[in-house]
Amino acid sequence: MPAEPTLNVEQELFASGTTLIIGIDEVGRGAMAGPVMVGVCALRPGVTEFPAGLRDSKLVSEKKRIALFPEVQLWAPTAVGEASAAEIDELGITACLGLAARRALISLHEAGVPVGEATVLLDGAHDWLNPALSSKLSVTTRVKADQDCAVVSAASIVAKVTRDELMVSLDAQHPEYGWASNKGYGAAVHMEAIKTIGLTPYHRASWVK
Repeated sequence: MPAEPTLNVEQELFASGTTLIIGIDEVGRGAMAGPVMVGVCALRPGVTEFPAGLRDSKLVSEKKRIALFPEVQLWAPTAVGEASAAEIDELGITACLGLAARRALISLHEAGVPVGEATVLLDGAHDWLNPALSSKLSVTTRVKADQDCAVVSAASIVAKVTRDELMVSLDAQHPEYGWASNKGYGAAVHMEAIKTIGLTPYHRASWVK
């Protein structure tokens, strides 16, 4: 079973002198349609608890994610940024992860969070964030941070719920592709619709072979 998240890593960073942690996670990296989104969650020292049932968004039901979303927003400042399918086609997915994260961090900054002071806790082994920033941030990468670091689990929840809601709304415009259920990923009904109907402006055209 995957680990339940804790605040252990966050508390170690605070103990080393960090005054602000921003957890970051992405959703939609591998989808055929829709944007990639990046969630960010900002945490200050002194926090010892987090919303009950918080997990990486991939490990909880849609109903539970939706219930957790407002609890996470009350727990800590959050934001979500996105990069469109057209931007992914033009720039590539890695650059668009950084672009979406930069937009999310700008939203945090505009909400009064001093982003420049932060240590970023980034899910994965690769720092795809700093190449997108004009002013570099201190980044700690951690494989499976979305599973074992509460601040990154929280970022994953806000990103996933926000993107899922968008894909459901786009499904109303293009119901043939099944986006309400597959969220733009390569499910059989989605791939068959691409073959028979073609692409929409929300598809990543460069990804469709």
